[in-house]
Amino acid sequence: MMIISSVSRRLFMAVISVAAALVPLCSAHAEMSAWADNEGGRMRLVALAPDAGGKIRAALQIEPKPGWITYWKEPGGNGIPPQVTIAAGSGVSLDTIGYPVPKHFFNGAIEDIAYDAPVTLPLSLTAAGKAPVAIDALAFIGICRDICIPFQANFQLKLGPAIQSHPEEEAILQAADARLPKPPSADFDVTAHAMSPDRKTLSLTLVLPGKGPGESPGAGKSAPDIIVTGPSGHAFTKQIGGKRDGASFKVDVAIGKLPENYDISGKRWGVLVIDGARAMETTLAFE
Repeated sequence: MMIISSVSRRLFMAVISVAAALVPLCSAHAEMSAWADNEGGRMRLVALAPDAGGKIRAALQIEPKPGWITYWKEPGGNGIPPQVTIAAGSGVSLDTIGYPVPKHFFNGAIEDIAYDAPVTLPLSLTAAGKAPVAIDALAFIGICRDICIPFQANFQLKLGPAIQSHPEEEAILQAADARLPKPPSADFDVTAHAMSPDRKTLSLTLVLPGKGPGESPGAGKSAPDIIVTGPSGHAFTKQIGGKRDGASFKVDVAIGKLPENYDISGKRWGVLVIDGARAMETTLAFE
């Protein structure tokens, strides 16, 4: 079980203004910004022109240096999730951020859910109106090695007409989409879930895929990696008594301390399941 410490968040946020002052504005008149650099890595913004409905495909590319990590949307005890903010009044809004499949890192009692290699976060944006589009985005991430460094940069992109071809940007966005967890399917899904009356355990029943192409003979036989995301800042990963029977897997996930007076009724939690080379993400609705 992991709970993002509010103290850690405050310490992280306390130095944002200092970090921001050290990172210059990265602007461009194309579909790809210049790189913004930091001691632990670099990042940039990539985007395509809006389609006929005003939808913009974009992405935040992050490249940690060797030995550094950057975080997933619910990162663990000491991290902070990536944040992208679009300037108010710019005529562009952020709809969703996509998160490729992360890794689990353990260092004693410290558990992180993060990326230790270049990662691209797909962004879905919407442009209002048909005027020339300019994206004014502020990106903030945590990047860590022995210490965690807040990394903030402002990106500005003026998008060209949609009739132009941008193969490099399109390839980057396609590769990012390919790394996202897949939605539930007939052979990979959560088929049942139930919270215990004391809210200490979440029981899950899953159908899991068999061995995939390129996987070792033992793949798909052990317990999958399960990350349950509850209220903002809470992720739960400790499995209790998991049992695999063919494609079926039943397990309890330990639920740690929830916010005071938290009412789970009507809430929707997330769950990411990683089994061998495949990953699936879905939501759990609580009545």
